[in-house]
Amino acid sequence: MNYLPRTIDAELSDRLLGAGAVVIEGPRACGKTSTARRFAASEALLDTDENSRRMVDADPTEALAGPVPRLFDEWQLAPSIWNQVRRAVDERGAPGQFILTGSAVPADDITRHTGAGRFSRLRMRPMSLFELGISSGDCSLGDLLDGDARPAKPSALTVAAVAEVLAVGGWPAQLGAPAERRLRANRDYLEEIRRVDLPRLGGRRDPVRVGRLLRSLARNVATPVSVSRLASEAGGSDHALKADTAADYLDALERLMVVENQPAWSPHLRSRTMLRRTPVRHFTDPSLAVAALRATPARLMADLRFLGFLFESLVVRDLRIYAQAADAEVFHYRDKGGLEVDAIVDAGDGRWAAFEVKLGHSWVDDGAASLLRLRDRLRGNRDGYGEPAALGVILPGGAGYRMPNGVSVIPVGALGP
Repeated sequence: MNYLPRTIDAELSDRLLGAGAVVIEGPRACGKTSTARRFAASEALLDTDENSRRMVDADPTEALAGPVPRLFDEWQLAPSIWNQVRRAVDERGAPGQFILTGSAVPADDITRHTGAGRFSRLRMRPMSLFELGISSGDCSLGDLLDGDARPAKPSALTVAAVAEVLAVGGWPAQLGAPAERRLRANRDYLEEIRRVDLPRLGGRRDPVRVGRLLRSLARNVATPVSVSRLASEAGGSDHALKADTAADYLDALERLMVVENQPAWSPHLRSRTMLRRTPVRHFTDPSLAVAALRATPARLMADLRFLGFLFESLVVRDLRIYAQAADAEVFHYRDKGGLEVDAIVDAGDGRWAAFEVKLGHSWVDDGAASLLRLRDRLRGNRDGYGEPAALGVILPGGAGYRMPNGVSVIPVGALGP
């Protein structure tokens, strides 16, 4: 299969120029190895090569030997390599020595706290619509953050096409396969997660209850659902699931990077407005929510309300990929006064943009009204958050244009890094 360029390619190239080692973290099968191999001069595939794993402990010097950058794929399977790489980076004193990829975060111990100044971390996710060639990328998030809100060119992406695209997901190895096969592969992916990958993290986790929790997460995707509610839904009729047990399951799924919370934005408003801090819950790819419920594109089209939540999750996935390339982060905004905004992209230097995600043009005015309320609320804020660089309502397709009130209408089929 030909390699499709990824947004992270440029980020990895840049990080290798400034750090001794770069760690690429992301869910299994999102394409980490293929991307890392394009930059590596030698490799040790620790998930498939048992001898390489043994060599890490038997002869670290030999394990580290080889042309640089040297790739250690799935490094968490031989966690002692972390300190060995750290020491080698210190001794060699040159950037671009190692690339480490991992699809699970090891237990929080000393190996996760000794990388300052040596390691640079990159998060990799499944492919965005731009990387898949579905979006033209005509409307750049980086440009929007710089205040360039030129209208995007029209996109022919339909709601039905969105239902199929988000159902099959952005998994590189599945590209080109029939939709039915890709849907089945996603269900198999979750089966491996709950039956094989979770037990490898240690601890006792009931695969049946994990499956129920995944289905509960799927039903509540793109919402700030509480852990207690997830626990109640996942417990089943036979026995209640305790909230702390559900929290442990969620933590494990986060360590596997299967779920990825969208944190609340805190612009430090100097007002009495109370902000809601509960994160909005997403899978790393909305196709996993579809898989957890064993849904199909046809079933999604029969429930447009739920499809709207999944579309929001798809947009958040893509915004995260594009925002990372712009050295920004993606948040949500909720306050107790009832104001909600789906996505805030914060560059950390005072530049920010806000987006509402809607499934059709009928809801554009509602989305614009929320964005303008947020803009007005932040005006005069003395903590560095003034006028937004951009406000946008993101739709599946159609024309891109700028409304008289300054809000842009952006088809996701034109959004890019």
